[in-house]
Amino acid sequence: MSIWTLYHGSSVIIEKPCFGVGHRYNDYGLGFYCTEHIELAKEWACTDKSSGFANAYILNVDGLKLLDLTSSEFGILNWMAILVDNRRVSSSTPLINRGKAWLKDNYLIDISKYDVISGYRADDAYFSFARAFLGNEITVEQLSLAMRLGSLGIQRVLKSEKAFERIEFTGFESAERSEYYPRRTARDRAARKEFQEILEKEDAGGFYLSDLMRKEIKQYVK
Repeated sequence: MSIWTLYHGSSVIIEKPCFGVGHRYNDYGLGFYCTEHIELAKEWACTDKSSGFANAYILNVDGLKLLDLTSSEFGILNWMAILVDNRRVSSSTPLINRGKAWLKDNYLIDISKYDVISGYRADDAYFSFARAFLGNEITVEQLSLAMRLGSLGIQRVLKSEKAFERIEFTGFESAERSEYYPRRTARDRAARKEFQEILEKEDAGGFYLSDLMRKEIKQYVK
């Protein structure tokens, strides 16, 4: 039996996650977003004004259809296509509009048939990295490096009613704003600092979004 231990950071205690409840415009659409790291869940639970809770669960994944976007089968552009299909990304230039459409046409995966998705989390700074790629400011190679900054780890997202039926609440731990919100902001600052260091190194041989679109590269995997 394959059992995952998961944590969900929230301002409230959630004993029974409800299918169909939440925000539509998240990284992977509507779902229950978790991490395997309790300290990260505590950071995500806190805002600049309030403390929160790291809710703990176990999930039996036997028989569930799992999509692991970090596997060698997929690349950063698959993740980007899913992100722009779900998140509200303002289209400030024609290039961003064309880039979003091109990514979805060539790299979008049908995630509706999966019960659980594992992949990057576009939190704060990380969403700005994705926007920089759409704006033709960084190469796909730089984007791939940037998404590994800050040690956010991989998030696990329950998508189907079947997955929600499997998850079991095991308890919670409190997360004090005074401790965990500074940790969250420090992690964000560290990622942005490392990102600037990446930008300072010229990627002369890299591919910008406009390059990928012009060359019609359909199977770029990094």
